[in-house]
Amino acid sequence: MTLAIESLGFGYPGKTIGRDVSLSVTGGETLCLLGPNGTGKTTLFKTILGLIPPHAGQVTIDGADLARLSRRDIARKIGYVPQAQVGFFPFTVHDIVLMGRTAHLAPFASPSPADRKLAGDALAALGISHLADKVYTRISGGERQLVLIARALVQQPAYLIMDEPTASLDFGNQIRVLDRIRQLAAQNIGILFSTHDPDHAFLCADRAALLHDGRLARLASPREAVTPESLQQLYGVNVRIIEIDDPGTGRRRPVCVPSLADQAQRVA
Repeated sequence: MTLAIESLGFGYPGKTIGRDVSLSVTGGETLCLLGPNGTGKTTLFKTILGLIPPHAGQVTIDGADLARLSRRDIARKIGYVPQAQVGFFPFTVHDIVLMGRTAHLAPFASPSPADRKLAGDALAALGISHLADKVYTRISGGERQLVLIARALVQQPAYLIMDEPTASLDFGNQIRVLDRIRQLAAQNIGILFSTHDPDHAFLCADRAALLHDGRLARLASPREAVTPESLQQLYGVNVRIIEIDDPGTGRRRPVCVPSLADQAQRVA
C-alpha cells in the first residue's frame, strides 16, 4: 500500500514551480515536508490530490495511476486537510465534519446514523465535541483547523495529506494534533504533512522531505535530513540541534535551537 510520486513536475498554466520530485508514503508511515514560504508545498499537495494536473511525471495510489481514477475513488483513498478556511455558509461544525462521508454515499443519499456517529467520534477524538452545534464561520481559526482534520478522518482514508495542520493552533492543540498524527499512523494510515517547525519532524515523523526552490533537497530520516546545514539552506538561519530527554518517553530526541544573536547582528 503506497502513495507514490515519480519525477513530478508541478505548477500552474504557464508556470512550473517544482521539478523532478519523487517520494512515497506507505501505510503506517509519516512523512514530514519542510520548506520555506513560496517553495511549492501546497501546489505539490494539490497535484498529488489531482486538483492540479502535473507538468511531468505521475502520481500512483497503490499502483493505480491517479489520472485514471475518479474524484470519488481518490476521495475514498486520500483525505485532505487544507490550511484553515473561513467558509461562507453557516453550517454547523457537525455538518462540516459529516461532509467527509460524501465519498462513501450513493448519489442523493442522506448520511446514516452510522455516518453521524463517525462524525461525533472524530470530534471527540480531537477534543472538540463541545463545538458540534456551533456555526463553523463563527469559531476561531484554530478551532476551524481541528474541524477540518475531523472532516478528513471521517473519510476513513488510506492516506492523509495535511497542509500545515498545526497552523493557527495554540501550543496545546499543536501537540494534540501531532499526537493524533502518531495514533493515525499506528492505525496503518499513510500520512504526508507539511509544517514550518522542524521540531515537528522529530516529534512524529518517520522521514522528512526538504523542498527547496521547487526541488527535493533531502529525503531521509528526520535525524539525517534535518541538520544545521540543511536548515541554513532552507531558511537562511543558524540553528543548533541538541539532544534532550523526552519527558514522555525518557528517550533522547533532537531539538532545534535557533541563534537569535545572529539575526540581531544582521539587523544591526
